[in-house]
Amino acid sequence: MDRHYNRGHFSSEGQQNRFKQERSSLKRGREHDRGNEINARRARPNECVSSLQTMSVLRQLYDRDFPVYKQPVEIGYFSLDSKRTFWNDARQLRYYVEPEKCPNFNLRDGYRDRFVKRDDSIKEKLDHILRWILANRHKVQSKNVTCPVGVDFVTWRGHLTKLLTTPYETQEGWLLAVSKLAGTLYISEVETEYACRNRENRTERHEEMMYWGYKFEQYTCADEAQGCPDSGGVVNTNEAFCTVVQTRLAEHKLLFSGEVDCREANLQAPQAPACYIELKTSAEIHTPKQRSNFHRYKLLKWWAQSFLPGVPKIVAGFRDNDGQVVDVETFKTSQISQLIKTEYNCWKPTVCMNFCSDFLSFVRETVREDDPRTVYLFSWDPHKDVTFTIHRDSEYSFLPDWFVKEMTRPLCETPAPPRTCN
Repeated sequence: MDRHYNRGHFSSEGQQNRFKQERSSLKRGREHDRGNEINARRARPNECVSSLQTMSVLRQLYDRDFPVYKQPVEIGYFSLDSKRTFWNDARQLRYYVEPEKCPNFNLRDGYRDRFVKRDDSIKEKLDHILRWILANRHKVQSKNVTCPVGVDFVTWRGHLTKLLTTPYETQEGWLLAVSKLAGTLYISEVETEYACRNRENRTERHEEMMYWGYKFEQYTCADEAQGCPDSGGVVNTNEAFCTVVQTRLAEHKLLFSGEVDCREANLQAPQAPACYIELKTSAEIHTPKQRSNFHRYKLLKWWAQSFLPGVPKIVAGFRDNDGQVVDVETFKTSQISQLIKTEYNCWKPTVCMNFCSDFLSFVRETVREDDPRTVYLFSWDPHKDVTFTIHRDSEYSFLPDWFVKEMTRPLCETPAPPRTCN
């Protein structure tokens, strides 16, 4: 019996029948899988090859024991400056300055005249992580010559967050492109048509409310450990500090990167990532219904985003409809699952993590070709199964030539990396 389907818990005969159908569907898909793989190898450039193999997102299938997840270890970091230039250092790291309980921050301040917005139509794919890998090959180099990076997967934290929340997502699907290079699987998101339409049709109000989150960071962060926030400065969303962590989920060795808002100002705080803090904003809560929705939807994403890299604390500014912060509350990532236990039929961390683990297994079983020119495009929409198609030399290719060339060169032939990447 396939490991994706062997531990579901069911409460009715109808669900048991659905379970049998899922297993039967997977079996039929696997009978076609070898044929599809052969077809893919014969595919002409730019030709798409479909597969019948799918993966269910039915929650009951993943409601089992929590999988092994090793404590994430920071193995590096990098910065992106005001022009989105990569730097192999911590120049963009900021320090948390605790605000008053009711600070009355005006999140609208500066939106019209002190805001430089990153062009989010430019898709950077995995490029910044790949630059970090090239600059730090000595940190990731494996003794296994067939897998020089020494991990099974390389991706962004945000892509893993989407996987964790998938069993409970009802609005927006995703597309994840996967290519294998020298034994390591690289996962890069592709913008869906739905997401593209939303981005292109944002209202002015929506654009301003997106700014509010960055403004809250400006009110609560300083550039130096003993410094003070500069709330009158420019908010530039090109700037970022990113951690690079390594961990293991079940049998999958992961290397991923994610943006970090700030760290504890006390330099005696625990080592990274345990000193990092995630900053959030949310609408103030007045009714039990609003609190229930906050627990069900917003806390799910907050938990997933912080749990993955081992960020222990989330500081949230609750604001009114005019962008005025009226309350600040701190959430410990490890205690969020306890907060939601009183909610009927709420999300479960074990379902999130098991789905992510099983999806990674599904990817490893599916992606056979070790070729950066071949992309396996995994697709999911709410209330449907995960499917995939295979593409060669297509618009979905995302591993750049400069990275492939360096990673296929022996480490002893690789010149020492420069301090910066122009």
